[in-house]
Amino acid sequence: MTLSLLLQIVGTALGLWYLWLEYHANIWLWIVGAIMPMVHGLLYLSSGIYADAAMQLYYVLAGIYGLMVWRRRPKNKSEGKIVHTPLKWLPVLLVVYALLHFLLYFLLTEFTDSRVPFFDAMSTALSMVAMWMLSRRLVEQWLVWLVVDMISVGLYLYKQIPITAGLYTIYCILAVVGYLRWRKLAKTAKEEVLQG
Repeated sequence: MTLSLLLQIVGTALGLWYLWLEYHANIWLWIVGAIMPMVHGLLYLSSGIYADAAMQLYYVLAGIYGLMVWRRRPKNKSEGKIVHTPLKWLPVLLVVYALLHFLLYFLLTEFTDSRVPFFDAMSTALSMVAMWMLSRRLVEQWLVWLVVDMISVGLYLYKQIPITAGLYTIYCILAVVGYLRWRKLAKTAKEEVLQG
């Protein structure tokens, strides 16, 4: 068994566990989410997907941040609930994404031998935005992950890491299912707040 195959199998197992925890809005997703990037980081580094490899350090830090945010005691009834992304945040999120994409693309083209800098930068920038949205329990984070997952399937097939591409295909399906579930949870949370 090659190192790449072993990393793909372990990463896939951790990824499925992570998604199950995320689907159920379970705080343990942040613990698994801090371990899984170490496995994926090694895999991506060995496959020449440098931005995704570097992104894994961000995932570890985001896991710690997300755990701290989710553990914090709510100040009011609406805090700590799953909610929709406020419309006024969308322009800011788009600008942050665009700046991250540009910066990562520049770094990849100038300082690495990446053969897929545009899509590597795109999936990484979107992932950074999605992780922040997840830490805030925003329903639409699932839609951002869906785009990331679709890009990643193509990227990983191109880079010949098919098991991980298969995992991201499953992620695509679960992103849709997770979005529908969190949308219901947000509706329930809103009704609970309104009822006082």
